[in-house]
Amino acid sequence: MPAVDLDSPTGRLRVVSDGDALVRVTWIGDHAPALEDSDAVSRETAAQLKAYFAGGLTRFDLPIRFVGGGSLDRAVWETMRAIPHGEVWTYGDLAARTGGVARAVGGACGRNPIPIVVPCHRVVGADGKLVGFSGGQGVATKSWLLDFERGQTRLL
Repeated sequence: MPAVDLDSPTGRLRVVSDGDALVRVTWIGDHAPALEDSDAVSRETAAQLKAYFAGGLTRFDLPIRFVGGGSLDRAVWETMRAIPHGEVWTYGDLAARTGGVARAVGGACGRNPIPIVVPCHRVVGADGKLVGFSGGQGVATKSWLLDFERGQTRLL
């Protein structure tokens, strides 16, 4: 599958497309072999991620295809796309919108194949606590992304 690697403030990212749509964003180690097989979708995703991290983009406009996951996972992933930049919803909020329960929603968030673009980092516990994040450096990355979107960035 076509892919592009890019450096970000939260670590090195790999963007993967299926040729027609974005299917995965993954944090990769600094020593992962670089990929050379890009396409228009992966290059556009990388460009939009760079614009996001530069502070110039608050909403991604990309073709997305969710691969894997069950019907609740896909409903959660699609619904997360509606969380506005700089805001948070609780797992309970997301459960109410998708017909799931908070714990199952949390699992779906953890399986999100397209973090940042599909903003699972904007989902928090009922008390506003940052609980879990499967990408980058875990909760530290989630915290950084939320602070960044609120204009309060700090180093990881």
